[in-house]
Amino acid sequence: MGALIRWLVAIVLACVAGIGSALWMTGWTSLPPLVGLSTIDINDWTSDPAIGSETANPYMRAYIARRGLLGLRREEATYYLRTVDDGGQPLRENCAYVIEGETPDARWWSVTLYAGDNYLVENEDDAHSIDMTRAIIGADGFWRATIQATDPGDGSFWVSSRNAGQFDLLLRLYNAGDAVLETPETALTTPDILLLGCQDGGAQ
Repeated sequence: MGALIRWLVAIVLACVAGIGSALWMTGWTSLPPLVGLSTIDINDWTSDPAIGSETANPYMRAYIARRGLLGLRREEATYYLRTVDDGGQPLRENCAYVIEGETPDARWWSVTLYAGDNYLVENEDDAHSIDMTRAIIGADGFWRATIQATDPGDGSFWVSSRNAGQFDLLLRLYNAGDAVLETPETALTTPDILLLGCQDGGAQ
């Protein structure tokens, strides 16, 4: 009888550990999943070369599928995730930001805002992202956009965070240049995210 109980306990523990680790590693819990998304870190924009490659493990594939990244082949698309501003604070709906960057070496690029549930924000602002077809390049060679819950009304390009709560930004590069694919840490200049201020009294 004692042996049977030990076997049952072992089976229950194995099931709990297996299911729990799967939920954790694929991003279903509040704990940060350890699926390798920080293999490449360029100024807090994180990615993993395994995304879209045959080397991706089952946890990585599940995490990608859950976040809706599609995971195209790296030669077709690469993805960089940003969850904090340049001060290291989480991106939040009640704060205003300026995102600015140089034009990356890619056939096409975009930066899209995703809400805390990993989906596009549910609002009617039709301002989910900025991409190369809509970015206006300034005299200094940089493109810029304002990220906040309401249209700034100053003529700047606007990405809406209304109803987003704590949100993420996803940089997509389609058909990136060889140098960006091979040595992104040195070849890719990622966008900056500058905090303008927060409704709860954050920095100005």
